[in-house]
Amino acid sequence: MRVTARKMAGWGCAVLAVTAALPGATAAAGAAGVDRPKTASVQRALEKVAATPGVVGVIGEVYYDGKRIGSGSAGSRLLGGKGGKIPSDARYRIGSQTKQMTATIVLQLVKEGRLRLDDKLSDVLPRVAARDLVERASEITVRHLIELTSGIPDYLPVDPFDFTTRYTPTELLEISRGKPRPVELGTWNYSNTNYLLLGIIIEKVTGHGLDAEFNRRLFTPLKMTDSYMPTRPPQGIKGPHGRGYWADETGTLRDVDRLNPSTLRGAAGVVSRARDVSRFQQAFQQGRLLPADLQKVITDPPPGQAPLPPGGPCAGSPELLPGHVGAAPGFTATTYTSSDGRLQYAVSTTVAGRDKERETAMRAVSESVKAVFCPTK
Repeated sequence: MRVTARKMAGWGCAVLAVTAALPGATAAAGAAGVDRPKTASVQRALEKVAATPGVVGVIGEVYYDGKRIGSGSAGSRLLGGKGGKIPSDARYRIGSQTKQMTATIVLQLVKEGRLRLDDKLSDVLPRVAARDLVERASEITVRHLIELTSGIPDYLPVDPFDFTTRYTPTELLEISRGKPRPVELGTWNYSNTNYLLLGIIIEKVTGHGLDAEFNRRLFTPLKMTDSYMPTRPPQGIKGPHGRGYWADETGTLRDVDRLNPSTLRGAAGVVSRARDVSRFQQAFQQGRLLPADLQKVITDPPPGQAPLPPGGPCAGSPELLPGHVGAAPGFTATTYTSSDGRLQYAVSTTVAGRDKERETAMRAVSESVKAVFCPTK
């Protein structure tokens, strides 16, 4: 779904003041009809990102037709310039880019006839309705959840939040239920609870864990060999990677490398790398994961939201759309992709601070798109 620019509160979601598409969001950084795009130095562009206040480290890679054509790494793996550089192909949390993957799996179940878009939440998850964990569960449909138009309050941020505490899905739904409904049913509102519920629906319909369905339906067939969904706390990121830091209520920076996966799940739980998210976007854009009518459930603007305006970071360039964005305490992650699926630019930043630093980091990443794909003569 594509929506106009807005600041989004909370974490696991985009906090960038640029046009964003949900779940996740899309952006093309190449022109149609170009055999191979001309790009400037990714390394130099990311060095500017690393110089942004609050950014600890940044990595990025450019892929064209599945082949890496550019990469860079700047800043450091740990706070204070320590730990050396992050490998450009390191794993990182992709945050709310997970939502597009979750929606894709749900729509595959619709294609298979195991679920319908107009199925009511109370019918699909009767226990949720019986325990009154979601208001108006008998009216909310699967489509509402995918489009973020259910009006269900967000369970995030949990306040006070302990990054090591394990929450059950029921506990997170209880947190959401205790908050006032922000909008009426049918009105767009960003809430991770929608995708928590979609993850539960996937498990209910398939009889398998969410991580197993991600492996079976996406990671294995697309050869996303370094992608996975953590399930057990405390579970950090496998292999060398950058570490992010979150300022607590006293202003003290806390290492949040081991974010508890129980609060992320289908909303923001996937750990991946630039090559793998590029493979997903290539397959998605080229229609290899869903038929066109179901793909539109994700890509079309939800009710009440205007289509994206034409244009993009390069003035006059065609087919430039905004990027898939994910963010949480300690990191941001963005993947830009062309509408034909041939070109991707995936960037991950580790951040020290709070919302202000994350927003600043995302703006710097957006500027790097211009530096890489719109070089001045």
